[in-house]
Amino acid sequence: MKNKITVLLFLFFLLTGPNVFGQPTKLATPTPDQYSWHEQGRIMFITYGPATWQGREYDNHSTPLWRINPKQLNTDQWCRVAKSWGAKEILFVAKHVGGFCWWPTKTTDYDISHTPYEGGKGDVLKQLSVSCKKYGLNLGIYVYPGELGSAGKTKDPSQQARYDKIYREQLREVLSRYGTIKEVWFDGSCMIPVKDILAKYAPHAVVFQGPEATIRWAGNEDGILSYPAWNSLTGKDLKTGVATEAQSNPNGDAWAPLEADVPLYTHYWFWSPEKEKTSLTLSQLMKIYYKSVGYGGVMLLNATPDTTGLIPAADVKLYAALGQEIKHRFSHPAGQVAHIRGNMAGITFQSPTAINHAITMEDYRHGERIRSYEIEGYENGQWRKLAEGISVGRKKIDYFPTIKVTRVRLRILQAAALPYIRSFAVYEVSGFKPFPDNGKTDWKECAEWSPNLFKGGHCRLKVNLTPYIPEPGQYEVKLVPTQNGGLNTFHVDSVQLYFQGERSSPEFLIKESPLDYSVNQTQQVTRETCTELEFYLTRDKQNERGGIILTKKE
Repeated sequence: MKNKITVLLFLFFLLTGPNVFGQPTKLATPTPDQYSWHEQGRIMFITYGPATWQGREYDNHSTPLWRINPKQLNTDQWCRVAKSWGAKEILFVAKHVGGFCWWPTKTTDYDISHTPYEGGKGDVLKQLSVSCKKYGLNLGIYVYPGELGSAGKTKDPSQQARYDKIYREQLREVLSRYGTIKEVWFDGSCMIPVKDILAKYAPHAVVFQGPEATIRWAGNEDGILSYPAWNSLTGKDLKTGVATEAQSNPNGDAWAPLEADVPLYTHYWFWSPEKEKTSLTLSQLMKIYYKSVGYGGVMLLNATPDTTGLIPAADVKLYAALGQEIKHRFSHPAGQVAHIRGNMAGITFQSPTAINHAITMEDYRHGERIRSYEIEGYENGQWRKLAEGISVGRKKIDYFPTIKVTRVRLRILQAAALPYIRSFAVYEVSGFKPFPDNGKTDWKECAEWSPNLFKGGHCRLKVNLTPYIPEPGQYEVKLVPTQNGGLNTFHVDSVQLYFQGERSSPEFLIKESPLDYSVNQTQQVTRETCTELEFYLTRDKQNERGGIILTKKE
């Protein structure tokens, strides 16, 4: 018989000592629509298109439309899979980079109505919207704005007005025909004016990237957030349309929650028999869950049907296992308290009770107020620190070595204002093993400069990073002066990232410090894609030398 526990709530509005609460300040808070979206926690991406038939990550238009006939396509199956691992929404790629539309559209012949599917009468987006309603799932829509990395901007300026009209009509079609849309994705931003369409047809949808953005990208496609993870930033950064977690600011005046996307297949979004063999393990998926949902964000996990139109059986089994594992770990707390205003929450047990996890939740409708906390357990007559952290937000999962305690408490050490503790719960997860911390790989030198490269004190240096970036992810690039170096003698005037000779969107290159940059190599970019950085450097001393080094971030 399970131990009965006595829960003691320690409600301290004032401390007998220094005040841990900051001066009253106006914190960024979510809108009702942002809050509703964020509360979902888990979302299932569905990536599907002609690239599936090609075994590629991009549609190269080599597949004749008569071949695209997924006779077993079953959107009910897609929804059952989403439900199996706890997803509350399906975000469907209705049009990817290649331009194929899974709904019948008047804007192009490259759509589902020009395939044999359902005798040319098919509408996969309609089928999915019906299934989502049937299974109680929300529907989000991804409609790629243009060519890869273009944000909808045409290479030929004379074609811009024509393309704007086409894309606006496509967006109007998908937002007006299929019921309430929870989320709209503009991958790589969207420079086409669509504010009026969003306001009219999807007024309650959150928007990913573009000038109307209300949510943000993690900055990688590994499904993980950095910690601390703040859901606020400055309004100025948000309005760029390409803000990522790198722009997070706990004191920012705008709210844009973080979404962490990841494919089930390692580095691959679209199905093929070979890619299916690269599936993540259950342990890897749980690590992603801890570092996305468990860091206060939203986990966006991809599913990709095969050419039959079904999600493969092995994948179905893995999604179900993920859902079962999350339930196994976190459905039955050893103790829990809720709805506390103050800096402390505590739980008392009638006898020593084993725990190794804690989940803290903040009522972030009032903003992310908690800025520092500790979790302590009472063992053998003394308090022992079990975990500590900085941000909490929607949810923070902490784990620690198994310990038997008679009491456990959460102490808020610093807060921007009086904390609203939504919930504090502790768990024993049997057989839990901490995730390995891979850290950074070894630094690799990928370029160097010497005095003869400088003309009049200036130098243009273009560095081919392709051999040093064998897989997608977030990479750190540093400029390291090796002679007469230092910030006083050397600086970067400008830097630009190129994919396949084309300037990248701004979010793929982030300046961390004057000589330190993050390069986001997304899963859309294959191993054959040429990645280059172009630096313009200025020296203040004659013998300036140095190198450029790179490592992959965890």
